[in-house]
Amino acid sequence: MKRIYYNGKVYTGELPFTEAFSVSDGRFLQVGSNEEILSAKEECDELIDLEGAFVCAGFNDSHMHLLGFGQALSFAPLAEHTDSLAAVIECLRTHLNTHEFGAGRWLCGRGWNQDFFTDTDRMPNRHDLDCVSKDIPIIITRTCGHCCVVNSKALELAGINADTPSPEGGAIGMENGEPDGRLFDNAIDLLNACRPLPDKAEIKDMIRLACKKLNSFGITSSQTDDYCVFRGVPYEIVNEAYRELESSGELTVRVYEQCNFTETSELVRFLDDGLVTGKGSDLFRIGPLKLLGDGALGSRTAYLSKPYLGTDNERGFPLFSREKMNELVSIANRNGMQVAVHAIGDACLDMVLDAIENALEECPRKDHRHGVVHCQISRKDQLERIAKLDLHVYAQSIFLDYDNHIVEKLVDPETARTSYCWRTLMKKGVSVSNGSDCPVELPDVMKGIQCAVTRRSLDGAGPLNIGEAFTVKEAIDSFTKEGAVSSFEENEKGFIRAGYLADFVIMESDPFESEAEELHEIKPKETYLSGRCVYKA
Repeated sequence: MKRIYYNGKVYTGELPFTEAFSVSDGRFLQVGSNEEILSAKEECDELIDLEGAFVCAGFNDSHMHLLGFGQALSFAPLAEHTDSLAAVIECLRTHLNTHEFGAGRWLCGRGWNQDFFTDTDRMPNRHDLDCVSKDIPIIITRTCGHCCVVNSKALELAGINADTPSPEGGAIGMENGEPDGRLFDNAIDLLNACRPLPDKAEIKDMIRLACKKLNSFGITSSQTDDYCVFRGVPYEIVNEAYRELESSGELTVRVYEQCNFTETSELVRFLDDGLVTGKGSDLFRIGPLKLLGDGALGSRTAYLSKPYLGTDNERGFPLFSREKMNELVSIANRNGMQVAVHAIGDACLDMVLDAIENALEECPRKDHRHGVVHCQISRKDQLERIAKLDLHVYAQSIFLDYDNHIVEKLVDPETARTSYCWRTLMKKGVSVSNGSDCPVELPDVMKGIQCAVTRRSLDGAGPLNIGEAFTVKEAIDSFTKEGAVSSFEENEKGFIRAGYLADFVIMESDPFESEAEELHEIKPKETYLSGRCVYKA
């Protein structure tokens, strides 16, 4: 028995559209015109009339934090209340009063952004959070994930005081010689010893929640950085959680794990366990070594070669020494592992390109598919090096929604003109996939597609470098077949094509016919993984 879908506008990954396809045993069987596909109908086959609906391959978010998203879904939703500091505080109070907080439990929130505050021009501090509670430890994470604020109780539990040194690749915010509650990048890890850790059952619950939400956005594949969410939880537990959900049929998103390690010994142990890029199944597979090179623009921790505008000499900072990054990248490359490194600032990008170049000189590989995650602030010479090294770029066009408001306030005009230049890279032959960095942003693919096409914020700000705008086709491809390229799976998914995995999404309307400013309004109607419906509006 097979299912036949006909009378649709089917974007296979190539133009023009076709009309129909059939699915059997989790894969596309045939793709073609109504006449071609219906002529192969047998008595037991099921017919589904698409009624003119637009269909494309399932979306692939090529960089996000699936486990972190599942965790954040139970937090105070600060992103919905970040128009003022007062609203953030009130949201935390409401969450505190409507949830139970037993011994050892922390009040957590995520999504605040001080650039959107209308009542102050500063970040929150411990005194603000002390107004919510002095007895329950509180942590609120900035939308970027590279800065958090804790209350006095949390500082006490973590043993952070005036004499605590800032760790390498991090900073402890200070005011009048005392910690002010702000922790940046690696300093956030100072909280690890005192925060409760989830067990495997709780991790599985987080994954279930996240997958369900991803399916609602038409996402069938996730390239996700999970090992850094709970540093105290061994990677074996995270892998087991995914595999057990796969075995029980509950994993409704294909996962390509971007394996985040910060120490050489951890990476070597991982490799000694036989875990390397490509190991696994169609539903859970080991991906690249993932490194965090620097912070984020919004928290002013992205590592720049020139000072942030309006500062004396603030440039952000790298999260690794040059020597440590070189060592980790070299070990991964030498052992046949793909590498993906977060780089938002151009000074960080210099370090990343040097590390990859050195590793490939030491141990040449033809089809390494090493890549740069984000690739935001960049110079023209760096774009040339990316192409020369044949790297992949993991873009997040949805970042333009916020960054349109801040880029030209933070970096000089010349640098801004050569930043977020993903189409220039495409023209140079670089493969560019797309994603959300969720929970930094919601994994709303159509919002990302709109930002890629318009180069504007959703509120109309911009455009930033309009010459870098994607066509609708390029934008959809960046969320489908280019995502498959980044994980060596372009012969398995990313297209509606005979023999490929039957991952597809049926949309409310055709994005090729939509006004560019209305693309974000198009919603998925149904999402299918291996031909099985995993979401229906």
